[in-house]
Amino acid sequence: MTAHNTKKNKDAGIVRVVGIGPGALDLLAPRALAALQGAEVIIGYRTYLELVESCFNPEAEVISSAMMQEIDRCRKALELAQNGRDVALVCGGDPGIYAMAGLVFELAKNQANTCAIEIIPGIAALNACAAVLGAPLMHDFAAISLSDLLTPWELIEKRLEAAAAADFVTVLYNPKSKKRTSQIERAQEIFLVHRDAATPVGIVHAAGRGDESVQLRTLADMLKAEIGMQSTVTIGNSQTFIWQNRMVTPRGYAGKYEL
Repeated sequence: MTAHNTKKNKDAGIVRVVGIGPGALDLLAPRALAALQGAEVIIGYRTYLELVESCFNPEAEVISSAMMQEIDRCRKALELAQNGRDVALVCGGDPGIYAMAGLVFELAKNQANTCAIEIIPGIAALNACAAVLGAPLMHDFAAISLSDLLTPWELIEKRLEAAAAADFVTVLYNPKSKKRTSQIERAQEIFLVHRDAATPVGIVHAAGRGDESVQLRTLADMLKAEIGMQSTVTIGNSQTFIWQNRMVTPRGYAGKYEL
């Protein structure tokens, strides 16, 4: 039983921020499915909505929008919920990882909105990609977005430097777009200062979807791979290895136990 489902007052509704995971229906969590099937209104980026539209309540009002309209979607969801509606706000992956959970709370706080807010987790891109690659996240890891739309590039560089120096396995979100091509190049430069050129790198495109693809490279030649906005790049640490085309980071058992 969760208190998050309880409405704050008899007039306001609820916004459920729903993570749909990587997009494959068999990776959609049961709680997320229930939210989509029960919502009066479903709001989201049209590409994500198309992935799970077969799960919608057939009587639901569906509101779709284009990329870069996150604030409008969140505001609309809060407005409708404030007026008593049961709203599902759809996010790819997990809503609390580079998605809209935080934005919903920020807007609700600024607007003194009294509707209930529930976050429904989904399989994040890094989880989906790790499963496809093998077991690259078995030890400490960091996730860093290379998009400088909301974060100054100088700060992103500091985070890359820190992760590289500390030997974290590092997952790069938003690695490259048609307009942003230099960021992934700079990331490689930073990691080559701290990691061997032969360090394994896994590039997964569209994990869990029909056009999924996987490329295994080294840190030295990772830029030869096809990388885009639908790609997630996983850079191994100093212990990561490739075995039977799978990327594996040891947890440390071999140093303590006989394997």
